[in-house]
Amino acid sequence: MSEGFHVHGAHDHALEHAAEVGHTDSFSGRIAVMTAILSTAGAVFGYQGGATQNEALLLKNEAAIHKTEAANQWAYYQAKGQKQAIAELTAQLPGVDQATARREALRYGTEKEQIRQKAEAQERAAKDADEASEMAVHHHHRWAQAVVAVQVSIALAAITLLTRRRWLQMASYGVGALGGMLAVLSMLHI
Repeated sequence: MSEGFHVHGAHDHALEHAAEVGHTDSFSGRIAVMTAILSTAGAVFGYQGGATQNEALLLKNEAAIHKTEAANQWAYYQAKGQKQAIAELTAQLPGVDQATARREALRYGTEKEQIRQKAEAQERAAKDADEASEMAVHHHHRWAQAVVAVQVSIALAAITLLTRRRWLQMASYGVGALGGMLAVLSMLHI
């Protein structure tokens, strides 16, 4: 039977000692809890960022639909204008029922006005959707900034564990707080 041997690293001895003594490193424990909280916050911020990005895309799509409908209405408006012009010209020709041609020209003019109102309403709806999309993109950027700050804070926490430097711990707290403030700004739509 072959005998294997096991080489213990420094971390193995530290873990065995902590298990035997029964106490844990409170510094490491605080950093671990902070990292868990930051990871959870980062996940929530990431979700919110994705949601606002999707909202921005949907609003931009809605704006495009309204712009297309406005363009369709304007084309329809032009077609009615051409029919109106033809009817007006027809009313001036000899041997044509001029009263009927004038009534048609008047009807096309009335229809044109209704179409113009619809086209302008679609243009306003497109503008509103574009503005809402831009606002959603702004909120998405805030959420993304919050996620980046949390990720940097987690990285600083990892370095803090390795170096055991208190100033890095404070820097990690500060950057994490910055991420929280950015998330609050996004929630407040600022």
